[in-house]
Amino acid sequence: EGCNEILVETNPEVVKQIHKQFLESGCDVIETNTFGATSIVLSEYNIQEKSYQLNKKAAELAKEAANEYSTLDRQRFVAGSIGPTTKLPTLGHVSFEAMKASYIEQVEGLIDGGVDLLLLETCQDVLQIKSGLQSIEEVFNKKDIRLPIMVSVTIETTGTMLVGTDIATVLNILEPFDIDILGLNCATGPHQMKEHIKYLCENSTFYTSCIPNAGLPENVGGNAVYKLTPIELKMQLMHFICDLGVRIIGGCCGTTPEHIKLLSEIVIEIDNNVYDYKFKQPNKTILERSSSSIYSSTPYNQDNSFLIVGERLNASGSKKVRELLNEEDWDGLVSLAKSQIKENAHMIDVNVDYVGRDGVNDMNNLAKRLATDLNLPL
Repeated sequence: EGCNEILVETNPEVVKQIHKQFLESGCDVIETNTFGATSIVLSEYNIQEKSYQLNKKAAELAKEAANEYSTLDRQRFVAGSIGPTTKLPTLGHVSFEAMKASYIEQVEGLIDGGVDLLLLETCQDVLQIKSGLQSIEEVFNKKDIRLPIMVSVTIETTGTMLVGTDIATVLNILEPFDIDILGLNCATGPHQMKEHIKYLCENSTFYTSCIPNAGLPENVGGNAVYKLTPIELKMQLMHFICDLGVRIIGGCCGTTPEHIKLLSEIVIEIDNNVYDYKFKQPNKTILERSSSSIYSSTPYNQDNSFLIVGERLNASGSKKVRELLNEEDWDGLVSLAKSQIKENAHMIDVNVDYVGRDGVNDMNNLAKRLATDLNLPL
């Protein structure tokens, strides 16, 4: 009950039929049925040992369907869907290494099953994204292979990711990574995504994707109902393509084959010069160099000041910090860090190196608290 991923074993024809419905609607890329196929999620159903085989089987099913609809003139592709799991590493639900190990298993299954690209989607935590990207790189190196990578984050109606990260910070954190596409999916319809998509189109060095829900979900009789019609979705995304520069579009929650059929018509209409459209290349200029916390970015070049680094949280130079460490008074250390914000520090230096203590454990305990309690970079 609730484990859609097991269907690739128990009812593969149904999964394949769903793939075919969307391929018949004209889409170029279908996703594998692996959104929750990490061992972290599957352990909730006591089938965590099936992670590799479910991912491999799902990729093979999707690839079979894509191949059936591929022609010499038009190839269809398969994206290996990698979801955010049900745990947030930033909030301490799972360790970075445990999440990474779970992702490695999934990525290996997807690649062995024949996917054409890897999609880290519905991302809600930048630490989760980093874990996924590190996992992908490890598998690439192990298998001596490289596939395109797409990252799709979820921005809530609050204007940030679930843990509080704004889109500028997402881009600043991910800009150094070797990915190809960065965009948004889920949570909202295109209307609520516009501000964030516009920012990416103007500033991102990657191609921009937009895969919204069919509007904001409404609770009707205890069920989530999405009321954005296919033609409404098409018109809004046409604006994103022609006016903003989005290069990849699709549908998330609430979208049907009929929604996708109308979206695929946009490509045909562009090819037939129905619109005055010019492809917009990603921004190749260097972003303003910044350091980021979970929540926001701090430019290194300050307009009205030199860059101020608060250095009081330093066990090597502060008796107070050493005393707080020995007492393991983490709240006291966090308060010391916060006091420097009042003194206009732009970022916080953290040093727990102190003879006789376990520095790795101290840094782990302190950094994870500072990361969520401070809005400044460390």
